[in-house]
Amino acid sequence: MPKTDVSPPTGAFSTVRSPNRLAAAFFLAMIGLSAGSTGAGGSGTGPPEAPETYRTPPAPIPQILDTPPTPAIYLAPDRGFMAILEREAMPDIQRLAEPELRLAGVRMNPNTNGPSRSSFFRGITLKDIDSGRSREVSLPQGALISHPQWSPDGSRLAFTRTTPEGIELWITDLETAEARPVAGPHLNAVFGRPYEWMPESEALVVRRVPADRGPPPPAPPSPAGPVVQETAGPTGPVRTYQDLLNNPHDEALFAYYFTSVMERVPLDGGPSRPIGVPGIYRTMDVAPGGNHLLVREIKRPFTYQAPLFTFAAETRVLDLEGKTLHLVEDRTDVVFPPIGRDRVTTGTRFAQWRADAPATLLWVEAMDGGDPRTQAPVRDRVFLLDAPFDREPGVLIDLDQRFRGIDWGHDGFALVHTRWRTASRTKTYRVAPSDPGAEPVLLWDRSYEDRYGDPGSPVTRRNPAGRSVLHFAASGNALFLAGDGASPDGDYPFLDILDLDTFDTERVWQARDPYYERVVALRDDEAGEIITRRESAESPPNYLLLNVADGTGRRLTEFPDPAPQLAGIQRRILTYPRRDGITLSATLITPPGYDPDSDGPLPMLLWAYPREFRDADAASQVRDSPNRFSRPRYTSPLFLLTQGYAVLSGPAMPIIGEGDDEPNDTYIEQLVASAAAAVDKVVEMGVAERDRIAVGGHSYGAFMAANLL
Repeated sequence: MPKTDVSPPTGAFSTVRSPNRLAAAFFLAMIGLSAGSTGAGGSGTGPPEAPETYRTPPAPIPQILDTPPTPAIYLAPDRGFMAILEREAMPDIQRLAEPELRLAGVRMNPNTNGPSRSSFFRGITLKDIDSGRSREVSLPQGALISHPQWSPDGSRLAFTRTTPEGIELWITDLETAEARPVAGPHLNAVFGRPYEWMPESEALVVRRVPADRGPPPPAPPSPAGPVVQETAGPTGPVRTYQDLLNNPHDEALFAYYFTSVMERVPLDGGPSRPIGVPGIYRTMDVAPGGNHLLVREIKRPFTYQAPLFTFAAETRVLDLEGKTLHLVEDRTDVVFPPIGRDRVTTGTRFAQWRADAPATLLWVEAMDGGDPRTQAPVRDRVFLLDAPFDREPGVLIDLDQRFRGIDWGHDGFALVHTRWRTASRTKTYRVAPSDPGAEPVLLWDRSYEDRYGDPGSPVTRRNPAGRSVLHFAASGNALFLAGDGASPDGDYPFLDILDLDTFDTERVWQARDPYYERVVALRDDEAGEIITRRESAESPPNYLLLNVADGTGRRLTEFPDPAPQLAGIQRRILTYPRRDGITLSATLITPPGYDPDSDGPLPMLLWAYPREFRDADAASQVRDSPNRFSRPRYTSPLFLLTQGYAVLSGPAMPIIGEGDDEPNDTYIEQLVASAAAAVDKVVEMGVAERDRIAVGGHSYGAFMAANLL
């Protein structure tokens, strides 16, 4: 295999290891993907150049980008049908050129009143899992589909369709595979999915643009006065955010585009019915019983220093006429999130419906003022309140860590999860929602950094109201747990059954070489049949119906390789020591047919993301699988494989702080040590050369790259 020449111009660098050398190498690696030119604004004294036009990268990158990615799968609640949703390839330049407003941390398209940067589905196929019969849903040519969701009874699939005039709500019937619009085209999707199913599956609640909204507020020809920001109250650090409000006109645009009206839309053809009055409804959640709505409404004052989640807001319970039945929280001022591990805001957090009851509220309040430095036996208190919400709330559990979530089961069983980041600990308790005074039972108390010791997460299913609840075994006294199966050899996902009397677990199923395979759903209460997603280094992900007892399986999908140009790429997990004795790992990916003995070293991109740890042993654990199927999409660094590069993907960059030491106390030193160890390894293997290695990363990975260089 020929080498790719990325040698720098003569005299470009002073020494091989200098930061400038690495930065320039990274720059050269990136521009090596397209032909260089100075464009209309370049220097020179010749005749004017033609206007710059869009250029494409070298083959086969355009062909890969123009191929639709592997479809997405949405299983019906009873696991009898699956919706196969065809993803679109790259959007065209006309879509990218559509207008965009950046308001209060949200980027939205004023033409559609939806998000400005979305990927869409292009087609839907409904498949009967038992018979294998498939039917394609008839849709308008070029439909842009988003937000698919099954009805609670699994008889219909709802989704939105984005058009030049706005966003519509469509329904397809499972029996006929026929689709029809039921609302729109003026749904308001700036906060995400603009609809929720009613539990009886015969109606939906939608957010739509007010019919009398009128034209958007015009920008004033000149400011009416200065932009004034006031400071009052306690001082404290504030994070840096993007896309914020900047002036009164931005405030007016925010109120204009983010205000919506809630309506109940029946599917029998009857008229829609408004619920309440227009407002900036950030969330709306139908209670499992179908008679109440939990809404969070943003109100003034706004702020120019942080996104909309810091704005003043009310959380209320409404009836289906829009009448307020209970005020959960009334936040009258802007509240900035506190910075620091385990620091939280005071007041109500995590307000939600209990999933297995008609209308029971849960919320959490900090009992230590939200400050982990305060000595307090109770950090968070979890409250429950049943309809009609006219009594004092009950206490479900007091926690000595921060609340992280809850899995609902039934009156006598739920799992409460907590976390304390300061010590990297997590706990899980068994509680009885119908008996809040009962003593909680501790199931797990462990380091969440320890992947090898992770017992897995409870498997859930959809109840008749469409809510996610725990999937109990047929005996009713056991739960299923699914986990990554992390090990020194890589990830081998598993399915266990947990006995709720003894807390003993039994391994039901686990992935085996040469596959990376994980459980998607259980088909019964005994885990006799499971649906899995299977892939290998050579074969793309596909779905199987697997008989656990004898290991036989039937393929449910036949998705092809979306980038056959990269068939034969080699994927290998490496382990190597850091100079302080910490064992690190990385995934080395090389082009098809590459042999270091005959082809020699390649130019390489080191693409990483640092992570903080309290435990050095946990930092040494492997975080990948050699059996994953690797193909590039969108901004993936794997596109460099097509140009003769090697990619060192996810080399461990642990920032470890044990005891009283903070990880970031030695951030730079640990970054350099981790990068040096990775470079030493690939150079020792003969896969790369020290002066032809670029480094990069996304988000915190980009911060890492800048500091490392």
